[in-house]
Amino acid sequence: MRYTNNIHMGITRADLFTAEQNHIANIIKALGHPARIAIIEYLLKVNVCICSDIVEELPLAQSTISQHLKELKNAGLIKGNIEGTSICYCIDEKTFGFLKNYFGGIMVNTQNQKCC
Repeated sequence: MRYTNNIHMGITRADLFTAEQNHIANIIKALGHPARIAIIEYLLKVNVCICSDIVEELPLAQSTISQHLKELKNAGLIKGNIEGTSICYCIDEKTFGFLKNYFGGIMVNTQNQKCC
C-alpha cells in the first residue's frame, strides 16, 4: 500500500522542519552508505577530478557506482563536469565547509554542557 501523506510508517514530513535541518539530513543520508564513504575517501586521496578511476578502485559494478555518485552529487557532496563522453567528479568543498561549521557548532555547544 502506498501512502499519500508522509506521516505513516515512521516517515517524517520535511515541511515540519527548517530548510537547514532538511539540508543537513539529506547530506547525512547520502553519507549513510559505506560505498559512498569509500568514494569520498578516494576523491580526497587523489585530490583531483577523476572520471573512470572509481570503478577500478571499488569492488562494485559500474551501474552501482554510478548510482552512488548520483546520490552524492544530488546531496551536493561532489561536483561533476562533463568531459567528452565522461563525467569527472571531485569533492564539493562548499558542502563540506557547511558540514564543518555545523558540526563545529555542535562541538562548541557540547563542551560546556554538564550532562550525565
